[in-house]
Amino acid sequence: MENIYDDIKSIKEIKRKEYNLIRNSNSFLINEKIKLNVKSSLNILLNKYHFEGKYIGIYWPLKGEVDIRFIKEINNQKVALPSSSKSKGISYHHWSNKQLEIDSNNIPAPSQEKAINPNLISILFVPAIAIDQEGYRLGYGGGYFDRLRKKDLWFSIPSFVVISNNCISKKPLPRNRWDVPFNGWISENGLHQIEATK
Repeated sequence: MENIYDDIKSIKEIKRKEYNLIRNSNSFLINEKIKLNVKSSLNILLNKYHFEGKYIGIYWPLKGEVDIRFIKEINNQKVALPSSSKSKGISYHHWSNKQLEIDSNNIPAPSQEKAINPNLISILFVPAIAIDQEGYRLGYGGGYFDRLRKKDLWFSIPSFVVISNNCISKKPLPRNRWDVPFNGWISENGLHQIEATK
């Protein structure tokens, strides 16, 4: 069995390199178009899934990722940012005006705020290197989001990848048995929801 997992791991590494090059070649205009679509899709998703007083989970953008931090400025929206710990995985925290701290993956996070119960989060937006038609995401290899979304309460939160169209794979991406699909994505072509997320 280990050989199968080793094979999948090495194929994922190849795909990461391939899609990272594609993503890093994207123009400023593509990323701006994705941001506009995040803004317009937000209204659709809020009407469908959001409840007053709940949080939207977003992310702090790394190189190549679309910056969606503007969501915090829309209608004083309650926004949660993830904090990752190599030993404890990911937790989401209220993004207040306090100084952010660097988490164990060198990403700014509101770690000093207490972790938010998943019942208080209505939508998650997550970055990715690639995603396939069935919603399986290729991340950075840490398995943080898969481990988080293995838990029923987290899996029940509608979760969307923010990504450029050239990083949406027409063929299934390599996946392990613990990989968990997302509910869709937002690209420069707009919002795509996968109706039957397994």
